[in-house]
Amino acid sequence: MYLIGLTGGIASGKSTVAKRFGEHGAVVIDADQLARAAVAPGTDALAHVIEVFGDEVANADGSLNRAALGAIVFGNPAALNLLNQIVHPAVRALSAQAIDAAERANPHVVVVYDVPLLVEASVGHPFDLIVVVHADAETRVSRMVELRGMNEADARSRIAAQAGDDERLAVADAVIDSTGSLDATLSQVDRLWKRKLRSHHDAHPEATEASADPSVGGAP
Repeated sequence: MYLIGLTGGIASGKSTVAKRFGEHGAVVIDADQLARAAVAPGTDALAHVIEVFGDEVANADGSLNRAALGAIVFGNPAALNLLNQIVHPAVRALSAQAIDAAERANPHVVVVYDVPLLVEASVGHPFDLIVVVHADAETRVSRMVELRGMNEADARSRIAAQAGDDERLAVADAVIDSTGSLDATLSQVDRLWKRKLRSHHDAHPEATEASADPSVGGAP
């Protein structure tokens, strides 16, 4: 197995890069989906969240009231840290299960773990490669305002609540610069796939058929 940790700030284009890896044949595991599963109705983590933050963070059907919880923790570092102490271990357990399942299904698989909080959280996986998708803050603010309908103040607050660019870039083995066009971003992913994973797939061609597909774009 070849394990890639993929991260990037909000509106950096990380999901686009993850999708491209998947098109090449990688198994993509989404940490945001795991975080939702970690606090699904009936889970120990959800019960703990409700115990700590009160019944107001639970909907009538027993599911998590994300808006109510967000109102408590956003802008409150102590409350956010407490929440993370509950949720992050549950997400780590789920991600370990998902990675193990992918490897059991194909011992030579390429797994991309798409994790926004790779720097902030103790992810705990032995990555073969850490890929950071990077766009400057002003580009990301513009994307959130224009594409997501957020106001500028909220967009800047979201960016400020995450790790800084320097912190993410410091852990990067490879950087995808997403400030340009979509084609330019995807071409970087294609080149990285071929440069870093060619030998893996030459040794284990059964890992994915997509990597051998000459129709996949990008210069070597």
